[in-house]
Amino acid sequence: MSIPNHILEQLNSQADLISLIGRHTTLKRAGNEYKGCCPFHGEKSPSFYVNPQKNIYHCFGCSVGGNAISFLRDYENLTFMEAVDELSKQTGIEVPKDEQKNVSYQRSKPKARAPVARITTIAPSKQPPSTAAQSTSLSDSAPPDYYSDYNSQANYTDYDPYHSPEAYDQHYGQLPAAIPYSADYHASDYHNQPPEWHSADEHSLTLDHAGIGANTNDSVNDSVNEQEGNLYELLEQIQQFYQRNLATHPHAKHYFSARGVSEQSIETFGLGYAPFGWQHLEHEFPQDIEGLKALGLVRQSDSGRDYDLLRDRIIFPIRDNQGRTIGFGGRALDDEVKPKYINSSDSPVFHKQHVLYGYYESRQQRADSWLVVEGYMDVIALYQAGIYGAVASMGTAINESQISRLLTLNPTLTLSFDGDSAGQKAAWRTLEIALPVLADDKELRFLTLPNNHDPDTFIKSNGADAMREQIKNAVPLSQYIFAYLSERYDMSLAEGKAKLMSQVRTLTTLLPKGSSFRYLLNNDIYQKLGGRRSQNAAAKDALLDFDGEMTISQQLQLCFLFQPQALIDDPIEAIWQQAGLNNLKLPAHIEQKASSDATRAVVWEDLQDSGLLELVSTIKRCAKHLPKDANAAAHFVLSNLDATNQATLGRHWSSFYKTLMSRNILSVDELIENLVSQLLERHMRKLIKNPDYVKATIVRMQSQRLSDWLRAQQAEQSAQMISS
Repeated sequence: MSIPNHILEQLNSQADLISLIGRHTTLKRAGNEYKGCCPFHGEKSPSFYVNPQKNIYHCFGCSVGGNAISFLRDYENLTFMEAVDELSKQTGIEVPKDEQKNVSYQRSKPKARAPVARITTIAPSKQPPSTAAQSTSLSDSAPPDYYSDYNSQANYTDYDPYHSPEAYDQHYGQLPAAIPYSADYHASDYHNQPPEWHSADEHSLTLDHAGIGANTNDSVNDSVNEQEGNLYELLEQIQQFYQRNLATHPHAKHYFSARGVSEQSIETFGLGYAPFGWQHLEHEFPQDIEGLKALGLVRQSDSGRDYDLLRDRIIFPIRDNQGRTIGFGGRALDDEVKPKYINSSDSPVFHKQHVLYGYYESRQQRADSWLVVEGYMDVIALYQAGIYGAVASMGTAINESQISRLLTLNPTLTLSFDGDSAGQKAAWRTLEIALPVLADDKELRFLTLPNNHDPDTFIKSNGADAMREQIKNAVPLSQYIFAYLSERYDMSLAEGKAKLMSQVRTLTTLLPKGSSFRYLLNNDIYQKLGGRRSQNAAAKDALLDFDGEMTISQQLQLCFLFQPQALIDDPIEAIWQQAGLNNLKLPAHIEQKASSDATRAVVWEDLQDSGLLELVSTIKRCAKHLPKDANAAAHFVLSNLDATNQATLGRHWSSFYKTLMSRNILSVDELIENLVSQLLERHMRKLIKNPDYVKATIVRMQSQRLSDWLRAQQAEQSAQMISS
């Protein structure tokens, strides 16, 4: 049977090539690629490379190379159809049984209509419509020459003569440009159901793709009107139509400007506007009704009238991995209009469950880390802020194969969902979907932004750097599970703890067979519930219940408010002595040039943190006068701080205190030690850049000694955990 090219392209691009090849040879990450010993010929020095971005492989030793289908065919000795069936099972992409199912459709001659005064035309564009081939080449982002050919090698008899980008341009670049159509629609024309009273000649001057008024030229070539159309080409022209409409409809353009979307972002993402009216696509593309219906953009009412799916909505073109437009998302300009978002339906070229919005644009920017968000605007806002790698699913939950694909590109994947109930349910559902593909070398992290922000609004309020910091401090999977479940069960009751532990065990059964994480996660949660576990470790978990916007310094300040007596013996001095930073063995040439206090302990003033310094100074000054009750003592200290610091800490104190009390936590010594150590490490990293060679050398030695001490501490804690 003949398999459409777009299906083969989807199979090759969505296949987990790393796992396929990893069955036969060990692959290790090497920059943006993976390398290992070639499975096709015996070698001791790795010369076999796999590029997960382009999903192709190449061996510099024997020159073998190809994609997922060629690997299954050449190495595992599968037939072409067996390889296709294997990838279909792996990716979930259905291979059509109907041999005629492809991306072509029959164009037809438009019906003539009488002109009416309301219709206006726009001058024809001087530029021909861009073709999908301009973005299909897989060689545009890889320096090595060997990447340029593999996905354009039409070795399969099922491929058509226009499979290569060059042939595609040569063929489709000759199509004439369309003349845009504009109609003066009114709000009163826009209803919840298509108008059934439109007469056949209601609208007129329908224009064909050669720019000819169908009712004014009877000599039009019928062979041109009846030629086959291509869905990818039609989608590209529809995208340009929507984009032109955005420029001519101020109220739609205002939506983007009000949301802070730049002209550059509008151009990069091809954003547009679908105007009022029930049949604007039919008027713009009168010969392509069959194609419009195949794409689901034109539908039929119960009485048989055709109408457009997307009306008076801003448009987000949806692109595949090669950058071709394959569908559209439409958002209502008025939040009261339901549904707020509509996606074009599945079609021969668009399958929602296999597409991630923003993936192509991020890949063009060589994104290294990946972030799953909820909406189109979140993707655009992050991209515009220079944070590449944000993607969104098509109105449905992200699926297992998509998560596996992103984890192949980077072993750490961050999920950012809204903090409301719906957002957290979506995050939990995604967690369950991801567990079966979460091998021990992969990591899932969760980001819930403070104050009910989503990435779009957070960036507008706090800036790109603050967003990067949030992503950097996203919560690991193990901590997220405990924080999420502990809010849903009564932790003061044994029954609540038992229910939580039961759900954790159910979750861990979803992890891959042989997973070490399964045991570690069960054991970690068990200890959090009180199984031979220190209160200080529980206190660290308690910080998960708080606003993600808190810095390490602010977390430390809350701990000092809860336990002001921790400052009686200065924590910095204690760490300095325990880690041995006060008796470093300096090289002779450094010791000769060093000042007498070169190895002195850091003091709070050195950290240059005004808020932390004020709190520490206030506690030390008021120590003799503080009430014995921890909550009362904290409010006493807060009342002596400046207004800004008082407001910041006061906003979190009550929640922090209640959480520690509910978990029966009385001491946070180890947590304070951990936070102070982090501040010291960060401070030393800055000092290492000192142009004074002697000072920089001493700080580098101190930093290494501190790191060694911290690793030893962690190893000791791990040993105690295992022996428990």
